[in-house]
Amino acid sequence: MAKVLIPGSFDPLHNGHVDVVDQALELFDEVVFAVLVNFSKPSGLFGPDERVALAVDTFSDRSGITVGAFEGLVVDVASAVGADFIVKGLRTAADYDIEQQMAHMNRSASGIRTVFVPCNPEFSFVSSRFIREIASHGGDIDHLVPAPVSAALTDRFAGRGQ
Repeated sequence: MAKVLIPGSFDPLHNGHVDVVDQALELFDEVVFAVLVNFSKPSGLFGPDERVALAVDTFSDRSGITVGAFEGLVVDVASAVGADFIVKGLRTAADYDIEQQMAHMNRSASGIRTVFVPCNPEFSFVSSRFIREIASHGGDIDHLVPAPVSAALTDRFAGRGQ
């Protein structure tokens, strides 16, 4: 029974992230969706509790997934939750270059392996940064994010950029 950790800031969670979770749920028995936070550096659009709540709402119809906020090194989080692997999604070759280096470092530090899953092509261009920017100007992001995230972004930016 394999348990995997999917770490990230997820600020905000988007359909590319959901795709990675769905692929991981097809491949592994249990997924821990880890919203990583650095409490010494408060920043971001949504706070950790908001990001966790949005993920819980988004994944409420799926079994085999737990969501939580964690602080610290990914390898320490993986060890704490008993993960057998770390799962990371890849959109582009540039993602691979960065993620491969992190995967080697994590394995060197802890022995835990990273499994890469390619994002579906329809999500290869999606990024949280672009979604935040589009939403802040009142642009349509409904096709890029789950419904709970779209509603939260609309609320967050109500009255701006119209």
